[in-house]
Amino acid sequence: MTDARDATVPGEEPAREATSALTKSTEEAPGGIRSLLGKHQDYRRLLTAGLISQTGDWAISTGLAYHVYVLTESTLSSATMLLAARLPDVLLGSLAGVLADRWDRRRLLAITDVLLALGLLPLLAVREPGQVWIIYAVALWTGVLSTVLFPAQKALVPQIVAASQLVRANALHGQTGQAARLLGASAGGVAVGAGGPAAVVWIGVAGFLISALLLARLRTPTRRATAATTMGGQWVSGLRLARTNRGVRLLLAYMVITGLGEGIFATLAAPFVANVLGGEADAYGLFLSAQAVGGIAGGLAIAARPGNATPRALFGWGTVVFGLADLALFTYPLLTHALWPAIALIALAGLPAAAAMAGLTTFAQTTTGDDRLGTVFGLLISAQAATSLLGMALAGVLGERLGIVPTLCLHAGGLVAAGLLVVATPERHTH
Repeated sequence: MTDARDATVPGEEPAREATSALTKSTEEAPGGIRSLLGKHQDYRRLLTAGLISQTGDWAISTGLAYHVYVLTESTLSSATMLLAARLPDVLLGSLAGVLADRWDRRRLLAITDVLLALGLLPLLAVREPGQVWIIYAVALWTGVLSTVLFPAQKALVPQIVAASQLVRANALHGQTGQAARLLGASAGGVAVGAGGPAAVVWIGVAGFLISALLLARLRTPTRRATAATTMGGQWVSGLRLARTNRGVRLLLAYMVITGLGEGIFATLAAPFVANVLGGEADAYGLFLSAQAVGGIAGGLAIAARPGNATPRALFGWGTVVFGLADLALFTYPLLTHALWPAIALIALAGLPAAAAMAGLTTFAQTTTGDDRLGTVFGLLISAQAATSLLGMALAGVLGERLGIVPTLCLHAGGLVAAGLLVVATPERHTH
């Protein structure tokens, strides 16, 4: 039995019904990737739009990071640009989630892509170091708008894909970022070297506008209007949801733990390759590429054969295995400093990582009703971004005091602990 408060939390009963239906229908999921893509034109458009938009985003961020350093010869300037792009996730993630619930998600995504395209045009005026402030302003603008995109994209998937295909759809959709990273980072580096920052700008503008056109053609079912009549009222409702919905609390705890680890990994990955493995810049590039390729392969594998595991099981056990794979990656240099095991291990870790991400996304999509999905994802992105920044700061301190490998092992241990938390937390049901 549950107490009265748990039994009447808004959104939890629809969540239980959705989870039950998803668990049952996953066993009956028809076809595979070909069936999903062939029968869901709107999903294809959403997937393609995301790939094109994120590829342009990666091209811009890679090209600008290089251009800022060449323009100013200052690592502080490069760090300032990256910070300007990242801070909106921390400060505005929850607000972005509210927007995704209050407004039509399809239109919100299309309008945001158009604004992203227009916001890049001031970069064409940058000619000298004194104009670097323009780059900072554009980085902040794109950071704000990119924050809006995430919860709306994640909340839109269940509107256009049947529950029986949701795990498969999330596995594919989750890997567009990895594919965009491979394509966009390469395109950005080549473009800024060949045609200067203007070439990167036009790549980004074209990508965002094409994405907006695809999104504008999506056909989405009518959604129930949100209960809150004001932005402030709905934001307060989101805070209440975080306090009273046990699934949201579990997700937030998970994001706090893994966000710290992601910050540690982002800070110490390069020192790990350079100082522990003795690799050069090309080895680091290969290391990151293998990570992306492994993620794509894992996403395709989960999409092709999601099995009968519940989203919660994929979410929890996928994270546990991911953490163990990372632990092997960070400790094998105790035996040998060869580079190839690192490349193989980080690629192999892509399978459980993709399973965990597909399970997490699907679990989050069934934690509450459709009218609050954006709010949930907004809360999650804020929690992860904030703790990731904290993890970066901790990595700088602990990396010096404990060493690179022990600090990275804390990240791996955090993944294992977070995964065990997910599978060990009991599910409650009303009677």
